[in-house]
Amino acid sequence: MIYFKQWYTTLTTAVSFSIRSSGLVIALLVTVWSVRASADGKNISVWPDLAPGETSREVGEAQPTRPNEDPPVTRLIKIRQPSIDAFFPEEPTGTAILILPGGGFMKVVPDKEGSEAAPWLNRLGIAVFVLRYRTNETTPADEPAWRRPLQDAQRALRLIRTNAAQWKIKPDHIGVLGFSAGGQVASILHTCDDVAAYDPIDETDTQSCKPDFSLLVYPWNVLDVKSGALLSAIRISKKSPPAFLVHTHDDRSSSLGSVLIYAGLKRYDVPAELHVYENGGHGYGMRRVKNSSIGTWPDRATDWLIRRDLARSNMPPPEQSERESGTSSTEAALVTENRAIN
Repeated sequence: MIYFKQWYTTLTTAVSFSIRSSGLVIALLVTVWSVRASADGKNISVWPDLAPGETSREVGEAQPTRPNEDPPVTRLIKIRQPSIDAFFPEEPTGTAILILPGGGFMKVVPDKEGSEAAPWLNRLGIAVFVLRYRTNETTPADEPAWRRPLQDAQRALRLIRTNAAQWKIKPDHIGVLGFSAGGQVASILHTCDDVAAYDPIDETDTQSCKPDFSLLVYPWNVLDVKSGALLSAIRISKKSPPAFLVHTHDDRSSSLGSVLIYAGLKRYDVPAELHVYENGGHGYGMRRVKNSSIGTWPDRATDWLIRRDLARSNMPPPEQSERESGTSSTEAALVTENRAIN
């Protein structure tokens, strides 16, 4: 990946120069390289110390992959210290999207419902941040499963805004993309009117924790099946930002939840767009599903982002192999990303 090459070049230059320098300069160069590495992409800690309510700093462990999945899917458990992975575009527009993967709160899926969206969004000039939020092994029984992931998402948005100038991001062009359980968290985040779910701890928490727009992709269990209404934590108002929603008719996590979110936004005249596909199930992320057109949802989202001046309209043309195979630009980007991470 391009960022690894940049880090390697920086490190090699630093080491070569440091051999001829004093111990003080060596220490300085190591510090500068460490800051650069953390800013450029991997393992950026969300909290400066322990996350709220936690007593350990476990970054999570991967479960064994499943033999029937190609490409393999990563599932992380035991996350006590949340972090974000960053993917920056070569030609930034100033827009950034925080991705909240799914996993039913018991796990987090950072690739299929996270990093696999990065090539598509980077081509649009959008910076991407994939959040590895806390899983629910230690969550008390009387605490909603979404609460700690919500805290992590709010803190991550504030962290992105704090570093907006350094990362070439416009502070008022920062949105969220939530898949499945991450979509449930994103739905609550979308409607919390900038009210944080944790007490401020430092200067970063003076920033807004409200997204400027949201993409909610098969948000999981946002419908209270007993009452037929949205979860009580989803409080749509005229202050809610614009939203793009995707669901399938045959999803066991009923599409009526997405329909009610759209209806609520419509009621308050908040710009919104809803796509309900006949089939495709749940958990597809950016991947195609046999005998379904659900794989076209990123193209619809691209149109929406461009119309709202959040993305580049002049994307690079498809590569020759892409034209010959007949795959979409989104699918080709996914194939490229799969080759890079596997």
